[in-house]
Amino acid sequence: MTVAPLRVVVLSALMTGYRLVADWAGRHGHELSLVVTPPVGAGRRYDARANPLVLDLPQDSHVLVTRSLTTVATPLVAALAPDLVISAAFPRRIPPQLLAVPRFGALNLHPSALPAGRGPNPFRLVYEGASTIGATLHRTAEDFDTGPVLSRREAPLPAELSAAALRAASVDLMAQVLEEGAARAVAGDPGVVQNGEQASHTPPFTEVEQLIDFTDPARTLQRKVAALNVLGPRAAACVEGVRVQVGHLYEAGCGRNAEPGEVLTRHGDGWTVQAADHAVRVHSV
Repeated sequence: MTVAPLRVVVLSALMTGYRLVADWAGRHGHELSLVVTPPVGAGRRYDARANPLVLDLPQDSHVLVTRSLTTVATPLVAALAPDLVISAAFPRRIPPQLLAVPRFGALNLHPSALPAGRGPNPFRLVYEGASTIGATLHRTAEDFDTGPVLSRREAPLPAELSAAALRAASVDLMAQVLEEGAARAVAGDPGVVQNGEQASHTPPFTEVEQLIDFTDPARTLQRKVAALNVLGPRAAACVEGVRVQVGHLYEAGCGRNAEPGEVLTRHGDGWTVQAADHAVRVHSV
């Protein structure tokens, strides 16, 4: 479907989210009229290492840094008369006054197949054993991640189960749903109402959950480390009595007759450790 150039306002706290919308807009000749971003530090909810978004945006961007979406952002966005408002990695509830401004509606990109995985930590689904990842573009409602769905995708976990592979696959799925769902929004599609009975919620990982347990099978450990580290190094392990940060973990063969947690080999960048069923190679941060 061919769409005339649109005026788009982006709400984001993370460069990955902004770039998804900017790349989509660039492919179609749309104008990014404004980027709205929270004050310094908000992006660390998604990635502890992230710069404030405003530092990495193109120099010709129009940027509003504010805590107040109702009294500050809404009047300015309304004055720009945007066709769409798109949020991606934006950790603030969007007030109804702002949702009502854009001609074709306000949309949100979310990295799960909604209604599964609502909330700030969708990769918890992978941590807990999901065999797929997903992405959704939905109309933004006052409650987080609850609006009607315009496009949804799911895909199997990457064959190389790592944080980098999960992140890349997730970005690819989100680009797909943005491409399809934005066109549907402009065409007037109201979206499909979510079934709240099928919803699940994904709170942040606790400190206890971030500490992997070598009594788990090797594949479970690999899945958990990948999920924990999608948005920065969060996985940890206790190796020879010392808590260490885990950057990457993968199966390393059958090992030998050893107890879970026993170090089989020491390496310059980590260890080979016995898990419940196989040995695992642990790379430290």
